[in-house]
Amino acid sequence: MTFEHATAAAASSYQGASGLPRLQLANGSLEALKWLALLLMFGDHINKYLLLDSMPALFDAGRLVMPIFAVVLGYNLARPGTLASGVYPRVLTRLTIAAALSSVPFIALGGLGWGWWPLNVMAGLGLVVAALWLFDVGGSARVASGAAVLVVGGFFVEFWWAILAIAVASWLYARRPRWSALGLAAIGFAGLYLVNRNEWALLALPLIALTSCADLRVPRLRWAFYAFYPIHLAGIWAVRSLVLN
Repeated sequence: MTFEHATAAAASSYQGASGLPRLQLANGSLEALKWLALLLMFGDHINKYLLLDSMPALFDAGRLVMPIFAVVLGYNLARPGTLASGVYPRVLTRLTIAAALSSVPFIALGGLGWGWWPLNVMAGLGLVVAALWLFDVGGSARVASGAAVLVVGGFFVEFWWAILAIAVASWLYARRPRWSALGLAAIGFAGLYLVNRNEWALLALPLIALTSCADLRVPRLRWAFYAFYPIHLAGIWAVRSLVLN
């Protein structure tokens, strides 16, 4: 029995009585959310690395980025056939490459705890994929290994365990709406408050809800998301180096 089958069986007795709506997002709407998050992230990083945090509005808007990334990733991995079609290893490979390429400018730009710590957000999303892959394959040993990946790995990535909790909660909820998934998401957002020291991340929830009501026609560019992250960091690093010199 896989992890999903076990959790679905446990939830099936009350799922009908919960009255929770399904999360349904059109493919184009998902792409729109990703591009919005990328633009907000770009503005946040411009503010942090070039403007020395002089634009609070850019910082506040940037707090929506991580929960949008987490929800979109969890939703996409919850699609039927994800395991059989080999989506997990493909996405994990792309995230690993993006995380590795981003590490040089990410570390060079500074503002981290121990020089290299924490690892960038792509590494955090990669941890999510690895854990969900283990959960989806199933078996007690793999489920325990997936949990260990989340518990241990959360210490090493941006936004710590908050990003992992929200992504896993989104995966669970997208497969079967359940109160336990909402509880896990609440824990994740509480963790974000401790990191961000404000509640702006919560604005991602009504934004995602509104997007689910629309069928936006935004084409998918397969590698654009993975390429944008290291490229924009490298560009900001280059600009700052020129300015400082």
